[in-house]
Amino acid sequence: MKTTQRINGITLATTKNERKQFIEFPYQHYSEDENWIPPLKMEQKKLIDTEKNPFYNNADIALFLAEQDGEPCGRIAAIQDRRYNEHHKNKTGFFGFFECINDQSVANLLFKVAGDWLKQRGHTDVLGPANPSMMDEIGVLIDGFEYEPSFMMPYHKPYYNNLITSAGLEKEMDLYAFRVTQANVTLDRIYRAEEIVRRRLPKLKIREIDTKNLDQEVEIVRNIFNQAWSQNWGFIPLSKEELEDLANDLKLILDPKVAHIAEVDGEPVAFSIALPDLNQALKHTDGTLFPTGIFKLLWHRRNINQLRTALMGVIPEYQGKGIDALLHKEAIINGREVGYNSSELSWVLESNKNMIRVAEKLGANIEKTYRMYTKEL
Repeated sequence: MKTTQRINGITLATTKNERKQFIEFPYQHYSEDENWIPPLKMEQKKLIDTEKNPFYNNADIALFLAEQDGEPCGRIAAIQDRRYNEHHKNKTGFFGFFECINDQSVANLLFKVAGDWLKQRGHTDVLGPANPSMMDEIGVLIDGFEYEPSFMMPYHKPYYNNLITSAGLEKEMDLYAFRVTQANVTLDRIYRAEEIVRRRLPKLKIREIDTKNLDQEVEIVRNIFNQAWSQNWGFIPLSKEELEDLANDLKLILDPKVAHIAEVDGEPVAFSIALPDLNQALKHTDGTLFPTGIFKLLWHRRNINQLRTALMGVIPEYQGKGIDALLHKEAIINGREVGYNSSELSWVLESNKNMIRVAEKLGANIEKTYRMYTKEL
């Protein structure tokens, strides 16, 4: 039987009850925040489940829970991602799932125990937050607190940036969430651009993702993604198991009207997957589906009118040719026809100047900024 371990007054959560407390803390912590949207607890549980989440085939995690007067007051995870370090040939450890009351001493202690755990395993620096991988929710919200988060995007307290930097971490990279609406989209410019692109690439075809052959489509997406993102900051190749697991989670909400693959002469060269913003329905639940959450989710799902473009990639030889703008245009036009009047493009690296230009040409504006942090150990 697992026993409770305490490190400097912080619990290393190993028992079923401790892990439950780890998952439950944000639901208490944000209970008064009107813009925080409770994610499904079953999905949060899966994220830290080392047996069910394929990420842990090549990774390890330690969960730390801080308490004050017998009540949880903060949490953090230390994460060892072996594939990331093999790919980048470094010794970076990760932190994730950081949540904390506005108390610097608690934050300092959380980062200390996570850093010590990583140092003991040979890591020389820490990067995060990643919850738990770079393909999951990443970053800390540093502006745009007045907006609700889109599906699979995080939300945080405004004081987190100060807690994290005062604990000795510094900015590594900012990530942008752009918003484009039917009111600000520049359709005339998009149509003119489309004419130019199609003259240059007469054999370009954009088609909807075939949900009847999802396994085949997932493999196409994985191959394009691994080529398209290979030179980007923070990239590691997506494994077949990871993307299949993600596809299984998303297939119930995937709308082929806003999920596309671009082909040139029949060969896939790019893809874009926009998802209905399920958070518009999840905000009416408490993070559980039973006994009544499932009915609330299904009822409010009918009223979803926003999208989030969550994944996009263009293979290197076709980058800079305007295909990404056409993929966005397809999602915007098709989305409008079925009732979506707004789309978030997220996340976009601050260093990805090409994608930023595409977003700006669409008429999109930066709505939220998320930050990744680093520290030498």
